[in-house]
Amino acid sequence: MKILHTSDWHVGKRLMGRERLAEQAEVLDEIVELCEREEIELVLIAGDIFDTYTPQAEAEELFFSKIKRVAGENRAVLIISGNHDDGVRLSAVSPLSQEQGVYIVGNSRATISTAFGSRKTRPTSSGKGYVIFENERGEKAFIATLPYPNEARFKEEKSELPYVERMQGWINEVVSGNAEKLPSILLAHIFVAGGKISDSEREIDLGGARALPIEALPSVDYIALGHLHKKQKMGGSHCYYSGSPLQYSFDEVADKVVKVFDLTQNGVENLKDVPLTKGKKLVRLEAETVETAETLLTGYEENLVELKLILSAPLTQSDSARLAAHENLVSLITEVRTEEQIRLESRKGLTDSALFDAYYKEAYHAEPKAELKTLFLSVLNEMQEKEAGV
Repeated sequence: MKILHTSDWHVGKRLMGRERLAEQAEVLDEIVELCEREEIELVLIAGDIFDTYTPQAEAEELFFSKIKRVAGENRAVLIISGNHDDGVRLSAVSPLSQEQGVYIVGNSRATISTAFGSRKTRPTSSGKGYVIFENERGEKAFIATLPYPNEARFKEEKSELPYVERMQGWINEVVSGNAEKLPSILLAHIFVAGGKISDSEREIDLGGARALPIEALPSVDYIALGHLHKKQKMGGSHCYYSGSPLQYSFDEVADKVVKVFDLTQNGVENLKDVPLTKGKKLVRLEAETVETAETLLTGYEENLVELKLILSAPLTQSDSARLAAHENLVSLITEVRTEEQIRLESRKGLTDSALFDAYYKEAYHAEPKAELKTLFLSVLNEMQEKEAGV
């Protein structure tokens, strides 16, 4: 069975207030074309479909119009919810989406309907947290699903077990459904310890408390991960983050891909990265004069730019206006050095973790302890979720 693995679309996500729906439309069209060209039969999307629990209407319209095209006439698409998705809201459209070959799992105990079986690739069996797909040649694939285990699930299933043991229990439950010993995949939205992060990801899972060691993952043919935006391999087996289809922060590399492979009785074969080329590339530039900065911005008109400007005096109002006239300038960081070598550096664009470090060092003249920073990030995350209505 020919399979495509992608994740972290974040439809509706902005870059420092800048709308990017047009870019997202372009890259999703590219994925559609890729599915046709590669003759993909099953598409796996490992969470974070939207960027917020309550996406704007334009983002939902874009997603639903594109996901229908991804499914095409005969493909199947399996989606799980991520930490940015409202799993209940996302899966509410299942009665309609399943008719289009799009199957959504917003809760890890959800089953998939097998009522719509006219497509060449279709679900033939489903249980708690797993589904079996079959293509027109009779080839089958067992897919275990683990949507992001949000706070609601932890509260519903009260337990004194540590996080890792609880996660292992959930994983073992879903993979145990493979009674036929079919070629198997785990589709999960989790943070695996050792994963490389970027500025665009929430940091609460990255302090260690919610990190799952690679040893805790099951023995399956392929593990399709979502949550981290940099494509990367985890461990020595076929365990991968596909990464996001667009750059969502300036520290992300421009090398964006989807994973494509054949799942056979012998396991994973013909695995490859297929590049994604659409959307604007994000670049970081540095200059020491406004004139040099303008020259650079003109040379990178097709990119979105974060510019660091090192000056001997603050920007004048006219200089600020000249720079702002460049539509590709997204973020401006100024560093002013006076004759006394006093540096005034903008903190715009720093992560929550970096801001906390800077404040603590300024207030206490020491590095903050890891436990204190993890606690701060945890409280901040809870506040953000309450504000978002999670």
